[in-house]
Amino acid sequence: MSQALYSWGRYPRAPQTAHASTWQSDLPALHAAVTQAHGSTLAFGNGRSYGDSCLAASDQVLHMGSLDRFIHTDWQHGIIRVEAGITLAQILAVAIPHGFFLPVTPGTQFATVGGAIANDVHGKNHHLRGTFGRHVSRFGLLRHGQEQLTCSPTENIELFCATIGGLGLTGVIQWAELQLMPVKASQINSTVVRFANLAEFFTLSAELDHQHEYSVAWIDCLAKGTDTGRGVFIVGDHARYGSLDLDERSRLSVPLTPPISLINNLSLRAFNSTYWHMHPAQRSQRRSAYEPFFYPLDRIHHWNRIYGRNGFQQYQCVIPDANAEVAMRELLGAIADSGQGSFLAVLKRCGDIASPGLLSFPLPGTSLALDFPQSSELEKNLFPRLDSIVRTAAGRLYPAKDAHMTGSDFRQAYPAWEQLEALRDPSLMSRFWKRVTL
Repeated sequence: MSQALYSWGRYPRAPQTAHASTWQSDLPALHAAVTQAHGSTLAFGNGRSYGDSCLAASDQVLHMGSLDRFIHTDWQHGIIRVEAGITLAQILAVAIPHGFFLPVTPGTQFATVGGAIANDVHGKNHHLRGTFGRHVSRFGLLRHGQEQLTCSPTENIELFCATIGGLGLTGVIQWAELQLMPVKASQINSTVVRFANLAEFFTLSAELDHQHEYSVAWIDCLAKGTDTGRGVFIVGDHARYGSLDLDERSRLSVPLTPPISLINNLSLRAFNSTYWHMHPAQRSQRRSAYEPFFYPLDRIHHWNRIYGRNGFQQYQCVIPDANAEVAMRELLGAIADSGQGSFLAVLKRCGDIASPGLLSFPLPGTSLALDFPQSSELEKNLFPRLDSIVRTAAGRLYPAKDAHMTGSDFRQAYPAWEQLEALRDPSLMSRFWKRVTL
């Protein structure tokens, strides 16, 4: 029997039984068989969604990991067609030597293409290139009891838009065609500077974001008073000269899951203070390989194990520009008061480039993301307080990272959910969708 699958946060702890398909031609029969036996199912990629959006309500999933092949490549124009189970890392390993990079990438290269489309992921360059879905030209969609459909901006348009950011509910994505971005080198030139508070972050963002391809900030989520929101600001661009080498450094691994979380108030305060002080007070120019810039945590396999057997929850919200600075100050104040948080708290500005997806998460504003060791206190005290701030500021939470959002908050923040529900494949149901719509 295959090993049980879990979401990346390991919360809720709902082991998924995997039903794997080696070939695309086997998927329709497998989809039908699992649906008939269990009532519903869901496509499961590499398990990098944090909460319950990747967990089937039936706990029976179609595991797409073996469908990870290149189908067609055009290296003159940077167009590739790949199976949905291929990871972004596998694409980069082939594309970089040809002088191409992903136009949009999230903070892990181990997400699959199917997952990137289903969650319409975004990256450090959202202000310039929008979400992943904007760079998908078409894909194949399998719906229960139907022939495979090709979806694009000119074919099956409704399903094309609903599937991008549609959380895997409109059908099983079998393959996708992507437009890559040309690069001259695989290295990244960046500028790094620490800032003293939240106001300085917004000043730096206003000055530097539009000058660079990538922009992101690390935040000390426990800093209080005049230090609230202090952090490290990083902007970067693909180098104009250099090699097209892959980043092949050795990786570390967390070998086992400790009984309790290694992230606590004491370790977090020590790390955050040290990390902030080790970065320069004046702007510093750096050059690095692409992996440490885009995927700092990917170097540590199974890093999610450090949160212990109870797992963790990530809280990621986005607040509209008009309310962003005030709401972020309130959010960070509430998190600092709680003494909880993560060593990797990410703050970044999102742009105004619209996604084709119905339920795409980003909006013009500021996004905050950080991890919390799972405890009863989160949903009893801290998360309701944070949710109230986000709700009042007309913000919203990210379904791909969520394990607690109330149905009313989801439906208010994503009014197009009813359109998605109307187009949902009845054989597909996630624990997330059941929780927030039923």
